[in-house]
Amino acid sequence: MKAVIDSRAALIVVDVQPDFMPGGALACHEGDAIVPGIDALLRAGVFQHVVATQDWHPAGHVSFASSHAGNKPFDQITLYGQPQTLWPDHCVQGTRGAALHGGVDWSALNAVIRKGSRAGVDSYSGFRENHGPNGERPSTGLAGWLSERGVVEVYVCGLARDVCVLWTAQDAVEAGFRTRVLWDLTRPVTPATDEATREALVAQRIDITDVSALGSI
Repeated sequence: MKAVIDSRAALIVVDVQPDFMPGGALACHEGDAIVPGIDALLRAGVFQHVVATQDWHPAGHVSFASSHAGNKPFDQITLYGQPQTLWPDHCVQGTRGAALHGGVDWSALNAVIRKGSRAGVDSYSGFRENHGPNGERPSTGLAGWLSERGVVEVYVCGLARDVCVLWTAQDAVEAGFRTRVLWDLTRPVTPATDEATREALVAQRIDITDVSALGSI
């Protein structure tokens, strides 16, 4: 791949973990299809700054359906005044399903942002946790890390397109970064959400592109 990305751009790889792959605890639709492309992109070395996010939940996390008697995965509840999807137990700290996927050469990584590690608060975005009991969304520190390195533009890929990728891209814009989503290097929990995801990205003027725009592998 031709090196066309300058030092003011960063790649954010969201939650590429076994539990989000087919057969995993919270499988995304065709989640494994993006692994070779992400591996090739990282090996190509076109980004000076590469960050991965990693879902990292303690057992009994508030987002798990198993933590709410009478509920099942994908039920919707209200948590701290906000809608909350209840998920199957997934990405529990220290488990194989929570590891960064072994099919990617992660040696290009500059940082890993672990999220969802507080038992009582979910965290979709790589930039901020979801709303907590005080109504605030605490920062993960990613925005400051990027700004300290002169980054003004981010490319987002990974899983899931309709949840953590979407929230990460939206928060990147809110933090002042020009934002692009590498659509072909994302997959959703369910493709039924794709139209709504596109509409949400366009509404915030987030560019929807694909890896071919970076050059040829």
